[in-house]
Amino acid sequence: MPNDNQNELRKLPSVEKVLSGPDLAPAIDRYSHPVVTATVREIIDQIRERVVKGGQTPPFDAIVDMVKHHLAVEWPGFLEPVVNATGIILHTNLGRAPLSPSAVDALSKILGGYYALELDLDTGERGVRAQSMEKLLQMATGAESALVVNNNAAAVLLILSTLAKGKEVIVSRGELVQIGGGFRVPEVMAASGAILREVGTTNQTFIRDFEAAVSDQTAMLMVVHRSNFAIRGFTHDTALQELKELAKQFDLPLVLDLGSGAIIDTALFGMTHEPTVAEAFASGADIVCISGDKLFGGPQCGIILGKKNYIDVLRKNPLLRAIRIDKYAAVAVSATILQYLKGQTSQLPVYRMMGATLEELDRRCGILVEKLAKAGFAAEVTDGESLAGGGSLPDETLPTRLIEIAIPGSMDNFCHWLRLGSPPVLGCVRGGKFIIDLRTVFPDQEDDLVRAIAAAAGKS
Repeated sequence: MPNDNQNELRKLPSVEKVLSGPDLAPAIDRYSHPVVTATVREIIDQIRERVVKGGQTPPFDAIVDMVKHHLAVEWPGFLEPVVNATGIILHTNLGRAPLSPSAVDALSKILGGYYALELDLDTGERGVRAQSMEKLLQMATGAESALVVNNNAAAVLLILSTLAKGKEVIVSRGELVQIGGGFRVPEVMAASGAILREVGTTNQTFIRDFEAAVSDQTAMLMVVHRSNFAIRGFTHDTALQELKELAKQFDLPLVLDLGSGAIIDTALFGMTHEPTVAEAFASGADIVCISGDKLFGGPQCGIILGKKNYIDVLRKNPLLRAIRIDKYAAVAVSATILQYLKGQTSQLPVYRMMGATLEELDRRCGILVEKLAKAGFAAEVTDGESLAGGGSLPDETLPTRLIEIAIPGSMDNFCHWLRLGSPPVLGCVRGGKFIIDLRTVFPDQEDDLVRAIAAAAGKS
């Protein structure tokens, strides 16, 4: 090996020297000593390989910066909230519905210790898991019984595998939706052991299509609410009331996968009316299942509501053990449903964001533009639209006020560093400018947002 290579290799600092410097102390506190140590070793090994091939050893400060960058890329947003400036209220990739302060308080009070998740405190014996939560759901929705599992796909899977395994389930062809992550209703149905019987066409399905498909192999009639897309034009959907009459005639359960999870009228918050659970029962559904982290405004879970005789059978399926709700979600669901019962739905972040007025948004935008100007950024307020998102209210938008920011340098680099910053920030790009919708930004995040923009612009 040439002497100059040996000299360069001698300049490489030891792992301990890099770790002992004050610049990595915050990273060690955040990620842990083993994680940062492994990263330092990896960076030094990479530098050593380059030096052996004729490269030079970077200065010590540059090595530390390489470690920081590697940690940011490998552990983006680690244990840190994201600033959602996209205007998408139920952002699937950001966890959908933020929890209400009441739910967060309930979690912080209870989960640092023990919780009577499956204990009957009256008798001291094992009881029904999260029974108080299920009672609250019954009271809020008018359902005879309730059962909660870990997400709505699991709810559908449990219903089908319990009530229709090896038999046919009749569904309109126009309702064979694909949900997040590429999973499709027919695939979930196949996994349950049920047999799909499609009827009608993509845009038109009538009661006669269902009636013609009923046989001695039919286990249920199923309706899947199109909560993540819309079909317009020459269309016809079979009404629940019609399906109920048919189900009653053949003694079949009528199951509605409502998905989006509206408990109250979304029109009260400026959106189009979304079918509610109460309306589904009034129209004749025997079982309704919804997502907990969409318009319900709670944690990820699948809420099954309906007639007690069906719910009791679902409880006996061994599959329930694998998909049942955990204590964290049970506490958060209980706190969330209490806000419905107390008439405090405006405290749920989903509905507070939907209900934000243009005047309120305009005021907040004006203040933030001033802060951005002090940080050296030219910004202006324009009109725009927010989205409900997250498989709810497809095509629905709310008028909003946007902040357009001129960013020097590469917009791609700026957005990259913004996502890797602390806190991570997501917004939109339009016409070469960075766009912020404050409807989905919490007021206490605004100063962090300005600092994150300045930091990302400085790196891009």
